[in-house]
Amino acid sequence: MVIPIGGVMLDRATPACSTIASSIESAPGVQPRATFLIMEARHDGAVFCGRGVDEMPPDGTLPTCAGQGPYKTAKGPCRCEPHITRGILRTDVRSDKKRWWIIGLLCFAALVNYVDRNNLSVAAVPVMEDFDFSPAIAGTLMSAFFWTYTLLQIPSGWAVDRFGLRWTYGFSFLIWSLSSAAIGLARSFSQILVFRLILGLGQAAVQPVSLTYIRTNFDDEEQGFPTAVYILGMMIGPAVGGFLGGALLEELGWRELFILTGLIPCVWLIPWFLLAPSGRAKLTSQDQPSTAKVPLRKLFANPAVWGITITAFFYSYFWYFVMSWLPAYLVMERDMSFLDMGIYTALPFIAMAVVAPSAARLADHWSRRTGRPILVRKIFIISGYILGSSTLLLIWTESAQVASAILIFALASIGLTSANYWALTQAISPRAFVGRAIGYQNTISNLAGICAPMLTGILVGESENFSSSIAFASVSLWIAAAAYAFLVRESSASEIKGLFVGEMRSS
Repeated sequence: MVIPIGGVMLDRATPACSTIASSIESAPGVQPRATFLIMEARHDGAVFCGRGVDEMPPDGTLPTCAGQGPYKTAKGPCRCEPHITRGILRTDVRSDKKRWWIIGLLCFAALVNYVDRNNLSVAAVPVMEDFDFSPAIAGTLMSAFFWTYTLLQIPSGWAVDRFGLRWTYGFSFLIWSLSSAAIGLARSFSQILVFRLILGLGQAAVQPVSLTYIRTNFDDEEQGFPTAVYILGMMIGPAVGGFLGGALLEELGWRELFILTGLIPCVWLIPWFLLAPSGRAKLTSQDQPSTAKVPLRKLFANPAVWGITITAFFYSYFWYFVMSWLPAYLVMERDMSFLDMGIYTALPFIAMAVVAPSAARLADHWSRRTGRPILVRKIFIISGYILGSSTLLLIWTESAQVASAILIFALASIGLTSANYWALTQAISPRAFVGRAIGYQNTISNLAGICAPMLTGILVGESENFSSSIAFASVSLWIAAAAYAFLVRESSASEIKGLFVGEMRSS
């Protein structure tokens, strides 16, 4: 078979275009740091490989392969099938290393993100004591972060798609760091409320930036592991925040906790501005143009969209219940000191962080072997939800050690879910729309972030009893599992991609 790449003719007898990476890397004339999109074209049952992204026409359209250029073969004109694009192949090792450095930066930023947003949860008891707040008021302040965070999810996704990653995230990181530190200087409920609102505004771009970068730099079958590395920061963040926060509360006080954890991480901005891509994410021809509009009526007629929406809310309710009130639960109901609270808060999240990358790699492996990534990731997600609902046992547990074991098991089980939850949405979404898709999913997720802290604060009330709150959060995982099991199907997911492709072609 003749495989023309970059103007160089390569002989390669293979029916699969995705296997020619080694030939491309060693071919004369291939430019450093080039990124190639390999297209298949079929003729009389044979498969031919086409040209790279850097040779695409300026308007982003696919070339007509019949009788021209690299698609003219010894057998005559071939039939071009751009919808079977195989993926992205990189020929420069330095570029591949750079994308993993950026994944590391995104992971660390996610860690800082969760330390800063959860500081109020860690310091909830001393803050309530200093200001004479009830649990309901504390829950309102925890929830306030999500008011602006949720409101700006879809606009942030649009900003990422429109203006790029470097400046969007750099500005956001600085805003949230300064607002978090400012809470340590607050003297009233209203001041804490304002700084929590600004904190939510600053952190709104975190998920759209991070997942857009992964979606546009990794193929569908390999997105699980980089997503897990990024999400590792989200899981280690509460662990670090809990342990560090407990120690700082014990030694210094809650005000110093906010100031130190808000200002010191600003050094992250230096490597970010040096390494992060400056322009908009580069899209393949498969995803052009990004301005295409899809009628919402057609999109929401798809059951997979409703499955993702329902799951996003109820899974996130459980997650934000744990994030917001676990430290206070350990102090108020399990009578732990601040230092012990920090340790027992950290352990479940560490267990989750250990399980998540392994689960993501295993899901990636099975996805490649089976060719059914949606089914594979569904299995991991549903299993994690069912096992994670073991938190319901906390209601009948008197021992603090047994309660800790239950929490460790439950959050380790959620580790099966975390990366696959996001990777599944990324796999369904066309690259040109991934920022907005993630923005939508995160908006729904954070509606639960608004509800969980407030409702828990009301339910706990003056009795300081967490039983009803634990029951509600645990049952939420059952609802999430059912939504994924019955609504998110492979056929429905394919229809979503087909809907976007059809609209883009008609536009």
